[in-house]
Amino acid sequence: MPFDTSLNSLGFARAPKDTRVVVAMSGGVDSSVVAAQLKEEGYDVVGVTLQLYDHGAALAKKGACCAGRDIHDARRVAEAMGFPHYVLDYENTFREAVIEEFAEAYLAGATPVPCIRCNERVKFKDLLATAKELDADCMATGHYIQRKLGNGGPELHSAADAARDQSYFLFSTTPEQLSYLRFPLGHLQSKAETRALAAKYGLPVADKPDSQDICFVPNGNYASVIEKLRPDAASPGEIVDLSGRVLGEHRGVIHYTIGQRKGLGIGGLGEPLYVVKLDADKRQVIVGPKEALSTRVIPVREINWLGDAPLTSQPEWHVMAKVRSTRAPRPAIIRPLSETEAQVELIEPEDGVSPGQACVFYENEGSRIFGGGWIWRGY
Repeated sequence: MPFDTSLNSLGFARAPKDTRVVVAMSGGVDSSVVAAQLKEEGYDVVGVTLQLYDHGAALAKKGACCAGRDIHDARRVAEAMGFPHYVLDYENTFREAVIEEFAEAYLAGATPVPCIRCNERVKFKDLLATAKELDADCMATGHYIQRKLGNGGPELHSAADAARDQSYFLFSTTPEQLSYLRFPLGHLQSKAETRALAAKYGLPVADKPDSQDICFVPNGNYASVIEKLRPDAASPGEIVDLSGRVLGEHRGVIHYTIGQRKGLGIGGLGEPLYVVKLDADKRQVIVGPKEALSTRVIPVREINWLGDAPLTSQPEWHVMAKVRSTRAPRPAIIRPLSETEAQVELIEPEDGVSPGQACVFYENEGSRIFGGGWIWRGY
């Protein structure tokens, strides 16, 4: 599609100074560069940072997207670039929409992905509504993903830099949200380009390390967070094999994940054993051989479909599917059961597929994302 020179870089037929854009600022390099770049281009920029959990606790924690230090850094960027910046207290919303479900899912033996729920229920819902209340024409974020205009309207596409692509975490973005969102970094070829831009604008966060952890999970220690939220969650129970034979005792289902091999305390049994299922109701950790982890047919629900035709308009869709953020998409067939449920068959089985994870759909050849859904039960 040829570029329309009558439109500004955000796609509006008016001067940048007459276009207001709310930038969701995490305090990191990515969103700071987005805000700075749009400000330099002449847009009416408003920066917004969300306080998502206890500020006092956050101040003691570094390297997370919503820590108190990050709020301070976002404010410094806004001051340096000369645009207004607001901090919104979303602590209660975040706890109810993200943290509580994270705890419940984990206790039910699932492997939740809270960053997706945060995008879906907080950033692209409540924050987006706030942006509209501020009379913004659009909202921009620092996510590495692309929004392209197709024949049917805006489409979601993977980032140009596959190593930075965040499409797995944004599959639940609806067409309505996509019409309002902008992702100015999605076309960049590397994180080095982003840092070069940060240095060019003289941003105080130019050399700030990337965040690695889930913002409310210090050092990736899920179990410690769950114990605080649900003090009775660390109850010990049995480690059993697939036939129900007791092999040992565990120290709480919350300390184990699907696919785990080390730290089970049941050595000397011959073949290596892996966690293949967690039964929170029975307080059992079920283990088995590596082949027991292999999954071909996956039940998926809460599907957000971004195809041009309805999901149920044909009996099968041949796509590429991604069942973990760290894995490449693999060939798969979607068989719709309703507008929001389907059975997904992987052409080659995958190990460690777990309820609570997302299954994201991509076109066979190309970068377009057709949405995705949630894996919801054992096999």
